[in-house]
Amino acid sequence: MEGLNMFSFLARHKATLLGLLAIVLWSSITGLIRLVSEGLGPIGGAAMIYSVSTLFLLAVMGWPKLRQFPRVYLIAGSVLFVAYEICLSLALGYANSRTQAIELGMINYLWPCFTVLMAIVFNGQRATWWVIPGMLLSLAGIGWIMNGGNAGSLAQLLHNVRSNPLSYGLVFSGALLWAAYCNVTRKSAQGHNGVVLFMLLTAASLWVKYAFSNETGMQFSPAVTAALLCVGGAMGAGYAAWNVGILRGNMALLAAASYFTPVLSSVLAAIVLSTVLSINFWQGVAMVTLGSLVCWWATRR
Repeated sequence: MEGLNMFSFLARHKATLLGLLAIVLWSSITGLIRLVSEGLGPIGGAAMIYSVSTLFLLAVMGWPKLRQFPRVYLIAGSVLFVAYEICLSLALGYANSRTQAIELGMINYLWPCFTVLMAIVFNGQRATWWVIPGMLLSLAGIGWIMNGGNAGSLAQLLHNVRSNPLSYGLVFSGALLWAAYCNVTRKSAQGHNGVVLFMLLTAASLWVKYAFSNETGMQFSPAVTAALLCVGGAMGAGYAAWNVGILRGNMALLAAASYFTPVLSSVLAAIVLSTVLSINFWQGVAMVTLGSLVCWWATRR
């Protein structure tokens, strides 16, 4: 009996470590997506990334038994997942600079707060009043980043958005879409995981968009090719590892750790893109992370 308990403990510990690995892998994709898009184009680069990720997932997880999946999850999950991934990848690809790409990556991390808000409104999630200051703190953190630390400068915030409305619109929409996807998955997935199908649909949608775009001449330099393989593998391995983590690992620990993704993502993106970020940026990152943690804490039973 003791041997069985020890085996169970080690298996859960291993699954938890895989879940933590998924968080690290996902944190690396912001900088890598931007790096690939600089060589292969925003649309072509994204199409290549999701194609590599699909191949990786097929090799690791295989093709899912779709007949067993709830129809609502298949349809709604497909639409929301594909739309989110396209919004995020194109927002980063169309960023005016590497610094702006990292900033856009931070706006993407408003999704935890939006997820909590949608869960309260649509799924009857109970929460304490702390959810309100948590959301306001996260939003203030994004404003702090976009204003360069000048919290009261609405004009500066609007100037930043007007400099690239497409990217800002895409990434903000993406945060809402992923929050909706999380709630739909929780309510209708019934334990199934359609990420292989969803990733394939994302790649196919991007290739169709690429066929009708004006992008030409992908430049496969050694650096871009390496980044492509890294981000494709990171996405695929991240989803595969996370699936094991949430099914067999310590979900409470993984949930708490996932809220520190903005910090790790910013660190890795700055390293990958050789970008120096200001103290105001890191202050905003801390505000977003703390606000997300407060929202999560407000919904714990």
